[in-house]
Amino acid sequence: MPANGGPMVPWDQGALEVIPRRLWLIGFAVSMLSAGSLAPGPTPGAPSPRAAPPEVVGELRPAVEHARQRFEARDAAGVLAHVSERYRSGGLTKADLRQQLLAMFSLYEVLRARVRIDDVQVVDDVVWLYTSGEVTGRLPLVGWVTVLTWQNEPEVARREEAGWRLFGFQS
Repeated sequence: MPANGGPMVPWDQGALEVIPRRLWLIGFAVSMLSAGSLAPGPTPGAPSPRAAPPEVVGELRPAVEHARQRFEARDAAGVLAHVSERYRSGGLTKADLRQQLLAMFSLYEVLRARVRIDDVQVVDDVVWLYTSGEVTGRLPLVGWVTVLTWQNEPEVARREEAGWRLFGFQS
């Protein structure tokens, strides 16, 4: 239920084609939000995934939460600080994510995001972060709508000089 106590209104996601489903990464990147059915998981035949060390998970949780907070504050630079300059995923770059964020911020009066870390795995020293979540927004004259939901979607994260950042699938 939205913060204003009103009901959530389902939204036809096809109506917002200017904001592709791969939003999250704003997603997360609120992205650090990451969502998208085009997102591959670890390659079949690749080494078996292993659970990430607890200290890695402990470092990722506050990074995800900070990105979520910056998203709700409508701070594009703050969200994008959690995205690598070398980000590439599903044809999107960091510049594309910036444009999507700015489009969302101009379209919705208020945005809210819930992001849950489902799992963190390591495959060949690559950290795979799996999240689930929901983004809702308040549209003028319409009210609250669900913008995006995702379940157990993978994203690659890397520790860079500035801390943990989304790196993408480099496709």
